[in-house]
Amino acid sequence: MDTLLRTPNKLEFFIPQFHGFERLSSNGSPNPSRVKLGVKKRAIRVGCRSTSSALLDLVPGTKKENLDFELPLYDTSLNKVVDLAIVGGGPAGLAVAQQVSEAGLSVCSIDPSPKLIWPNNYGVWVDEFEAMDLLDCLDTTWSGAVVYINDGAKKDLSRPYGRVNRKQLKSKMLQKCITNGVKFHQSKVTNVVHEEANSTVVCSDGVKIQASVVLDATGFSRCLVQYDKPYNPGYQVAYGIVAEVDGHPFDVDKMVFMDWRDKHLDSYPELKERNSKIPTFLYAMPFSSNRIFLEETSLVARPGLRMEDIQERMVARLKHLGINVKRIEEDERCVIPMGGPLPVLPQRVVGIGGTAGMVHPSTGYMVARTLAAAPIVANAIVRYLGSTSSNNSLRGDQLSAEVWRDLWPIERRRQREFFCFGMDILLKLDLAATRRFFDAFFDLQPHYWHGFLSSRLFLPDLVFFGLSLFSHASNTSRLEIMTKGTVPLAKMINNLVQDRD
Repeated sequence: MDTLLRTPNKLEFFIPQFHGFERLSSNGSPNPSRVKLGVKKRAIRVGCRSTSSALLDLVPGTKKENLDFELPLYDTSLNKVVDLAIVGGGPAGLAVAQQVSEAGLSVCSIDPSPKLIWPNNYGVWVDEFEAMDLLDCLDTTWSGAVVYINDGAKKDLSRPYGRVNRKQLKSKMLQKCITNGVKFHQSKVTNVVHEEANSTVVCSDGVKIQASVVLDATGFSRCLVQYDKPYNPGYQVAYGIVAEVDGHPFDVDKMVFMDWRDKHLDSYPELKERNSKIPTFLYAMPFSSNRIFLEETSLVARPGLRMEDIQERMVARLKHLGINVKRIEEDERCVIPMGGPLPVLPQRVVGIGGTAGMVHPSTGYMVARTLAAAPIVANAIVRYLGSTSSNNSLRGDQLSAEVWRDLWPIERRRQREFFCFGMDILLKLDLAATRRFFDAFFDLQPHYWHGFLSSRLFLPDLVFFGLSLFSHASNTSRLEIMTKGTVPLAKMINNLVQDRD
C-alpha cells in the first residue's frame, strides 16, 4: 500500500530511515539503535525449505541509482542565514522546498544522498495525484481495484489506482527546486541549536547552517521533532517484490487492493492458526501478464509481525496461486508506525510527514496526504516569515507555533483521533472479524470510503461514516464493533473533550 518507510533489502527490521539526520548518544558516538544495519537472508520455512530459499536467492543486491543532476551547492564560506533549512530530501521535504523557494525565499535542503532515487514503491488513488497536477508522475494506472474478502466474496472498486514513477517525481521536484534557487548540502545532521530569532543546523561534516526556520522531513526517525508522550504505535509490516513471473491469475486492468483469502495456508496448520489471529493480505499491482508487484501485508498489529512470518505466508500464497517467480527486480521490507501520540504542539522545529504524525492511523497511507499538506506548510512559512520590513513578520518560537497551528488545526487533530479509534478496533480483530469489517466498509457509498482512505472526511462526516458502517455491518460485526470498540470510543471522546485550541 502507500508506504513512505520502505526499507531496502539490506536494512534491519524496525530500524527507521534517517533522511539527513544522524542520531547521536550523549557522548557523541553513534546511537546503538543504528548499528545493526546488516541483515542476513534467511530461508523461509514453509514445508519445503529449498523452495523458499530459492525465492530469496532471486533477490538482487541493493541497487542505488542516482539522478543525473548538477545540484547548486550551499556556499559554506558565505555564512549566510537562509530562510528555511530542510533536513531530509524525501517527497515531503522537496515539495516544501519547491514551494517556499517559488515565493522568493532562500532554502537549503540537507540530505546525505540528495540525488538518490527513492527506493520506495508508492501506490496512490489517481484522483489524489490528479488534484495535485502530478498525473505525469504515475508510470502505471489501473481502471479500478478489487478486494477479495474470502473465496466466495469479492468487491470491485471503480476508483482508478496508480503506481508512482519515483524517478519522474523526484526529477520533477528537483528541477523545480534548482530553477527556484534552492541550494543543497550533502550531509547528515547531528544537532540543532536554537537562538531567539534563528537556529543553527549542525552537520556531521562540521558545517553549520543558520536558518530562520528548520523543517524536519526525516520520516519516522523522530530525531528533530520532539515527543513528550509514550510512543506506542501499531505497526504495518510488509514484504514485497517486483517480479518477472511465468504468469499470474489477476486481471491486468485492475490492481488487487486486498486479498484476505487464506486457502493457501490449508497445508500449513501452524501458519493458518497464526494468520487466523493476526491476518495478512496480498496487495498486488500487475504491470503485465508476466511482470507484477506482490506484497504480503499485515495491516496493523502491536507489536508488529516478524518479517520472516510475513515472508512464509507470502511464499505459501504464491505457491497456491501458481505464481512461479523467474526473476526478482527488487524487494522491500516495509515498517510503518501507525497512530501513537502527536508531537509536542507547538515546538521550535517544524515537521512534516512521518515525523509530524501524518501517517493515516487506520491505513498506513501518507504520501498523498503529505504532498497535499506541503502547500499548507510552505504558505504558512512564507506568510509568517514575510520580509524584515513587514508588520506580519514573525521569528523564532512565534513563527514555528503559527506553522504548526496551520499544519495541525483542531479539525485535523479531531480527524486523526477518529482514525486512531479505527486503528484501535482493527488491532483487536481476527481474520474472520476483519473480513466482516471490510465487507461492510467497501459496501459504503464511495463518498465515505473514498473520503476515509484519503483523509477527506472531518468529524461531522466521520460520525455519519461510522453510523453508515454500523448499519451496513452484519449483526455479528456490529456486536464485535460494540464489544471491542467501547474502550477505544471512550478514549477517543475523552481526548476530543480535552483537546482545545
